[in-house]
Amino acid sequence: MKAYGKLPTPRSGVFNPTKTSNVKQLIHIIVLVLLSLLMPSCAGKTGDSSRPADAEARMVSYPGRTFSYKQKFNDLQSTQLATASRIGLPHPPKDRADAARMRKQLVEVKSCDNYVVDELTHSVPYLVPSAKRELDAIGAEWADILRRNNLPHYRFRVTSILRTQEDIRQLQRSGNINSVTQSCHCYGTTFDLAYFGFEKVTPTNDYMHEDNLKLVLGQVLLNHRRSGDIYVKYEAKQSCFHVTVRH
Repeated sequence: MKAYGKLPTPRSGVFNPTKTSNVKQLIHIIVLVLLSLLMPSCAGKTGDSSRPADAEARMVSYPGRTFSYKQKFNDLQSTQLATASRIGLPHPPKDRADAARMRKQLVEVKSCDNYVVDELTHSVPYLVPSAKRELDAIGAEWADILRRNNLPHYRFRVTSILRTQEDIRQLQRSGNINSVTQSCHCYGTTFDLAYFGFEKVTPTNDYMHEDNLKLVLGQVLLNHRRSGDIYVKYEAKQSCFHVTVRH
């Protein structure tokens, strides 16, 4: 068998994978390459969908003090239901046709300058007059706080309004564990306000973080709750404030 000599010694400056230091260098290079591949996928993510794409965008904030939504907004379902059944519709509508027959007792809720009515899938956009007035009052105070603090104007979202008994059954069949058979939403006294997905209206580069907009909406609701106008339940799983008018 032919004998082979020793492997030639690498010249100075040539990478030698047999050296520990060079192995570490190779690992370092691989890590850098992987990081460079991952970084573009994260570019532009701020954790806040309200931020404009403009690189010169400037974040501004409402200076209010934060508080625990869960602690401040903990009005029980039973308390809200008792009030809803007393001041709302005489009985829950069975289905959409039944709700249509109650239109004379209801007021339509439409998107306006201060809030947007979502595309409703399990409710219809109607409230009893006192609840509609309260929703508009919340919207007006929301706009006033933004204006007085020289902040850009946003609209909050109304995500659920009047539900029929058929709507409730469909929600339950869809697996919504928070959907109860006896719901305040069935009396036209109750609406849900999302605390995310705010819509910016003012055409400026200034923007607000969603958490700060949530604080503004929370402060408005806290004021109205303290005045005895509404009950509020903070629903973390549904990402909304569940509001029932009291008068």
